[in-house]
Amino acid sequence: MFYCLRRKKQKMPNYAANPGRVLALSFLIVILVGAVLLTLPISSRAGRWTSPLTALFTATSATCVTGLATVETGLWWSGFGQLVILVMIQLGGLGFMTLLYTVALLLKRRLSISSQLVLMGALNLNSAEDALRVAKHALAITFSCEGIGALLLAFRFIPEYHFGKGLWYSVFHSVSAFCNAGFDLVGGMSHYALDPLVNLTLILLILSSGLGFFVWEELLRWFRAKHPISLASRLVLGMTAFLAVSGMVLFFLLEYNRPETMGEMNLPQKLMASLFQSVTLRTAGFSTVDQGALSESSKALSVLYMLIGGNSGSTAGGIKVSTIIVLLLGLRTGLQGRDKVTVRGRTIRSHQVFNAMTLTLLVMLAAFVGAILVSIQEKLPFLDCIYETGSAIATVGLSTGITGGLSPQSQLLIICMMYLGRVGILSFSFAVITHRPVEEKIRYPYMDMMIG
Repeated sequence: MFYCLRRKKQKMPNYAANPGRVLALSFLIVILVGAVLLTLPISSRAGRWTSPLTALFTATSATCVTGLATVETGLWWSGFGQLVILVMIQLGGLGFMTLLYTVALLLKRRLSISSQLVLMGALNLNSAEDALRVAKHALAITFSCEGIGALLLAFRFIPEYHFGKGLWYSVFHSVSAFCNAGFDLVGGMSHYALDPLVNLTLILLILSSGLGFFVWEELLRWFRAKHPISLASRLVLGMTAFLAVSGMVLFFLLEYNRPETMGEMNLPQKLMASLFQSVTLRTAGFSTVDQGALSESSKALSVLYMLIGGNSGSTAGGIKVSTIIVLLLGLRTGLQGRDKVTVRGRTIRSHQVFNAMTLTLLVMLAAFVGAILVSIQEKLPFLDCIYETGSAIATVGLSTGITGGLSPQSQLLIICMMYLGRVGILSFSFAVITHRPVEEKIRYPYMDMMIG
């Protein structure tokens, strides 16, 4: 009897206090529901049942806003199937950003004051009201950008596909671009490689969403009240611009004379194609040039840019721009022989540097191990495989063309990597945010290790 009383007093698991579990289960539920819907005959254009593995692969790719696909989206899926994919893209790209705020608010009520300060500082929020305001602005920014993007794309798609289909294509591609999903209905954006309207619209949608809602919140406050933009956001804006321009220059030089990609284009078209390639690698997944025809150097460079991804708090995946900034600042500190990571009169805490190193090494290790396994299983070149696994774990969606021919074992591996790349990184970020630093009670003597 005493045992029963003790059992009754035990508290039920508090899922709200475990954001990683909430995120993982939420994504998993959406993926499974979407996969079931996509297997139905109503979801396929041919009106027949779809393979569960194909449906699961597509649902995972859409919910994790990746864009990899084993079947062509516009040809295989019916209007209903495309609608299911679009809803999963919107939920995966935006809905779980709102969920992050909700979980943060729930966590705030159950954390100590010091942990609350860490949480609000990491999210750049001062109160629950601030969180609700940011979430409201995130929704407004998302639907405004997607609406403007759809309107601009309609000028191209409606004359080409007539009103109903053209409008649907405009909405689908605008949402897919802003959510960094990379799904398209036209069999690849190479049809529009020379179209400035389509290219520039997609570029602006990808860049705007990749900045992150926290940066947008600061930009709105600066625009309305000239509130100063934080140093962190200024660093992100500068790095985002640097990555876009440097990628454009490098791809322009590497592919300038190659007829397989953009050797037949004129100078303005080459610049536009180079900029699009640089931007889409930031986890967007659209392509205007054949990724399989890229030179070996361009493929290797693409993998690097894919793994970097967008900024924290955005719809983009990858290691994140802010993480790379911390790593580069740590590298500068090491080269200078100093023990404090500083930038413009500010010090970055050492545990944040360790967190950045941990996340980067985990993502890179997963991409390389996955590539080795796929290469062994499929007997394919390693560079094509690392391109595929890097695209999966960074939720990019670009491929050299091997996705559709992968064996079921490799497809399941890619599914796991897409899920890990989206849910795992978000869960890791939340664990870092809510983790309360533990003061070591025991200090061990130092040990010297040879470096280099």
